[in-house]
Amino acid sequence: MRLLIVDDDEPFRLALRNAFLRRGYEVMVAATPAEADTSARATPPAYAVVDLRMPGGSGLEVVRSLRALPKPPSVVVLTGYGTIGTAVEAIRLGAINYLNKPADADEIEAALLGKRASPSVDEVPSLDRQEWEYLNRILADCEGNISEAARRLKMHRRTLQRKLQKHPPRV
Repeated sequence: MRLLIVDDDEPFRLALRNAFLRRGYEVMVAATPAEADTSARATPPAYAVVDLRMPGGSGLEVVRSLRALPKPPSVVVLTGYGTIGTAVEAIRLGAINYLNKPADADEIEAALLGKRASPSVDEVPSLDRQEWEYLNRILADCEGNISEAARRLKMHRRTLQRKLQKHPPRV
């Protein structure tokens, strides 16, 4: 049971590695998409946990390259910036599940093994959650430029900063 963990957040990556080592997995870690590609080609994993946003590339690129391996692993995508659009794209590229951070090792393992129930189609995100996702999508489109995002949203820059500093609302 070989697992590849790809996340730029070192404390989280190491904590996750330790949790899966205790569960009997052989764990490989990578901090960037390039490291993940090198590790996966050298020693193909059976499972992979991939962060969505990383410096040097997107987790979606990692999913795409992992699914192109001769024996593709089961991939779960993790993100602290989840949107419906990125979830759909991750699943379309071949991820078996998509989890919002914070996710613990139990949730991740259940998702990897297909034991986690998918959210119901009838579940509708709260208005606060939809607003938070929309603001983050516009900010990403503006490449992190708060002033430009505020102009596009017809919102004061400070108001946008306050809204973005809040933790993402639960679904």
